[in-house]
Amino acid sequence: MNRLAGVTSPYLLQHADNPVDWWPWSPEAFEEARRRGVPVLLSVGYASCHWCHVMAHESFEDPSVADYLNAHFVPVKVDREERPDVDAVYMEAVQAATGQGGWPMTVFLTAEAEPFYFGTYFPPEPRHGMPSFQQVLEGVAAAWTDRREEVAEVAGRIVRDLASRSLAAAEGGLPGEPELAQALLRLTRDYDEKHGGFGGAPKFPPSMVIEFLLRHHARTGAEGALQMAADSCAAMARGGIYDQLGGGFARYSVDREWVVPHFEKMLYDNALLCRVYAHLWRATGSDLARRVALETADFMVRELRTAEGGFASALDADSEDAQGRHVEGAFYVWTPAQLREVLGEEDAAYAAEYFGVTEEGTFEEGSSVLRLVLPGEAEHADDERIAGVRARLLAARELRSRPERDDKIVAAWNGLAIAALAETGAYFDRPDLVERATEAADLLVRVHMGDVARLCRTSKDGRAGDNSGVLEDYGDVAEGFLALASVTGEGAWLEFAGFLLDIVLQHFTGEDGQLFDTADDAEQLIRRPQDPTDNATPAGWTAAAGALLSYAAHTGSEAHRTAAEGALGVVGALGPKAPRFIGWGLAVAEALLDGPREVAVAGPVAGELHRTALLGRAPGAVVAAGEGPDAGSEFPLLVDRPQAGGAPTAYVCRHFVCEAPTTDTEELAAKLGG
Repeated sequence: MNRLAGVTSPYLLQHADNPVDWWPWSPEAFEEARRRGVPVLLSVGYASCHWCHVMAHESFEDPSVADYLNAHFVPVKVDREERPDVDAVYMEAVQAATGQGGWPMTVFLTAEAEPFYFGTYFPPEPRHGMPSFQQVLEGVAAAWTDRREEVAEVAGRIVRDLASRSLAAAEGGLPGEPELAQALLRLTRDYDEKHGGFGGAPKFPPSMVIEFLLRHHARTGAEGALQMAADSCAAMARGGIYDQLGGGFARYSVDREWVVPHFEKMLYDNALLCRVYAHLWRATGSDLARRVALETADFMVRELRTAEGGFASALDADSEDAQGRHVEGAFYVWTPAQLREVLGEEDAAYAAEYFGVTEEGTFEEGSSVLRLVLPGEAEHADDERIAGVRARLLAARELRSRPERDDKIVAAWNGLAIAALAETGAYFDRPDLVERATEAADLLVRVHMGDVARLCRTSKDGRAGDNSGVLEDYGDVAEGFLALASVTGEGAWLEFAGFLLDIVLQHFTGEDGQLFDTADDAEQLIRRPQDPTDNATPAGWTAAAGALLSYAAHTGSEAHRTAAEGALGVVGALGPKAPRFIGWGLAVAEALLDGPREVAVAGPVAGELHRTALLGRAPGAVVAAGEGPDAGSEFPLLVDRPQAGGAPTAYVCRHFVCEAPTTDTEELAAKLGG
């Protein structure tokens, strides 16, 4: 075993038996490089990354490659999900140098951690114009030995270029009606009218953009925004990107039609999409949206929940097929013969037509990804016959070799799951989902926050990891706690959110409202990462802005409101130009324009008036509920808010103006209709 034995990262543990003498990211690794006078090979990936596994098998498990690597480099392995700050800094360099990026990421560094040569996946033999990994190693080693001054010059130039990049948060001004209208227009141009979603292949689920579209429709009544959201959600739910048997979404579709997914299932995608479909149901009453929200929630609880009550990071794309080969998608795909074996001739023919399983196949080697191919199927997926077929196929699939699970708990992603499960449970009268959200929140407080409310990024098996939380952890966990506070009426979650957001104000905020991805007292890298654009999850910048805005609405804190507004300046600049990559920022801007509305329900938690408040579509509205003399001590919005005539009473305010209180659910719904 190498130095990766005993770490908490499942990805690093996958490499603990490599003949490569891996080091984790640490000062000691760079000191070793200085002592030996050799460069560092930085290899970054994550546990459910298909091509990371491929490169590991082809190169890192090869003794001859390992011998050369160990002799000429100090090899450092990083889990991008544990160290998003390290990943972000060097990915920015890779993209600047090559015009593209991805994982596995391969970067060669000086002993001062300055990058000088970049790449992603390298094959074991030259192919498709790419050199072999061995050729790359030999070339870099030769350059290091023979042209050291040139290498140092390149590294210095790259670091200076990275250091010169900075973002002024307020450069676009506070986003207003014109900027949000321009963002919607740009999205309309990028929209795929035939297949839903935005852009071409590969196509990723646009969860944060859909949140913006739903909020924009609620605030303005723009039917085009709602149509794009609803049609995109329907296309994904009918496609192969959605698991038609077990629920839950894959990472992305390799084609623009949503037919063939990249099969890994990530917690963050499913948390975001569960919430999207719940919000779509709230806006439209769609049976399809209700079914998918609940199936996705149940998938997360069934397949990602850990013994400690949190949610694991991912399920791998690969698993063993019937021949014992480790291949992508083996757990999920079907052939007509496999359908017949499970269902018999008649039901197999029905299932093949229903799910689009053909003799030619839609995937590899004659296999097909299940999807809904005939009109109206998605709406009738609970019919008795298809329900029986699904149950039998699911039972048969459970006998297959399952994909590996990445069991580490990532704080940010669990924050997203907490928000999704709390709201879905409240909307659909599923208190068990609210309980699962609460248990995950308890784990974050107990294990990740410690005694001083400073988050650690990850944990595994109930043991906190060594890496500090980054801005997205603080923003997303605060978002989850705020949603849980609104649903449960437990003010402790509002208080915990406040602890985290005070850390954001103290340690992550720079001049003019700009935010940084790492704290001012975190490990200093060659550049302090700072990225306001959404990737697979909301950017830490916009996640924090949303949580700050909601907390300010709950408490009246001017400091948190000012910080949220300062952070949203970047949305004014980027929203009209690149709305697909700042969808959550646009959604937060919609909440800012709407108020957001502050709803206080003096009455029983989970009562009809409280549920009506939670179902209100006003963008970003915050809800506080509780009764009795102590309610105001937990929720500032409930101070001096009595029940009218002893009946549950709702108070709605925004922009420093309050409407007349109401005891009527229909009247409250009208006040929160957007």
